[in-house]
Amino acid sequence: MEIRVLDERAVHRLLPERDPWGHKGDFGRLLLLCGSVGYTGAAALAARAAVRSGAGLVFLGVPRSIYAIEAVKLDEPIVFPLPDDGSCLSASAIPEILERLQRCDVCLVGPGLGQGPGVLPVVQAVLEKARCPVVLDADGINVLAAHKDRLRERTGVTILTPHDGEFARLGGGHGDRLEDTAALAKDLKAVILRKGHRTLVTDGERAYENRTGNAGMATGGSGDVLAGLLTALLGQSIPPLEAAACAAWLHGRAGDLCAQTMGQYGMTPSDMVKTLPRLLK
Repeated sequence: MEIRVLDERAVHRLLPERDPWGHKGDFGRLLLLCGSVGYTGAAALAARAAVRSGAGLVFLGVPRSIYAIEAVKLDEPIVFPLPDDGSCLSASAIPEILERLQRCDVCLVGPGLGQGPGVLPVVQAVLEKARCPVVLDADGINVLAAHKDRLRERTGVTILTPHDGEFARLGGGHGDRLEDTAALAKDLKAVILRKGHRTLVTDGERAYENRTGNAGMATGGSGDVLAGLLTALLGQSIPPLEAAACAAWLHGRAGDLCAQTMGQYGMTPSDMVKTLPRLLK
């Protein structure tokens, strides 16, 4: 399989121009299902990254028990509470999620979501009913490790963003990195963005390799930023494989800019979110 190495010129060509006659509904209506007790930062980082990456409308659904925290943290995203079990989303949240999903262009499930008993039914319902692309990250991936047929049966676009541990839990191999990632993408009928040094993005037929990024990004919250960024690019009608590839490059480049000004030890995912507007400009 031919693998393409991303560069700034390629990413620039893929990013769409902003329509001067456009309105907020033209730049993506995103539904983010994130967060649980103890993981409020993951939801906030994903939502902020989506806003900073050009999304028109960002709807963030969180467990009712952390709604007040997220509502105070966030101004631009539209935060709303969902039924929970005291910590994580419960299955009783499904009807409202599906009703909102009908009006959205992309759905992100996973950052900080936890693995409570209601999370798996929520993820399964989204995969079954969503006609828009679905991005599965973190616990959105983990709860499906024993239910991979749900991915194989899906007719819509699915993008998975596993690190190597999550990749292994999905059944990925431990041999050649590209071959194993492509094989799992084919098996699960998904685009896979396999995070790590030299992130790989493939749909099983074509592949991109990203060489931006640095060790300062190896910290909690960095993946949440990537998930929000990717969801925003999908909402702006970039094709799924290319959206994932652009997100990987932009995420890594934002990290490199932070490292240049702050150093790898002190940079944070929040710094990367703040860097995205300058980078995209």
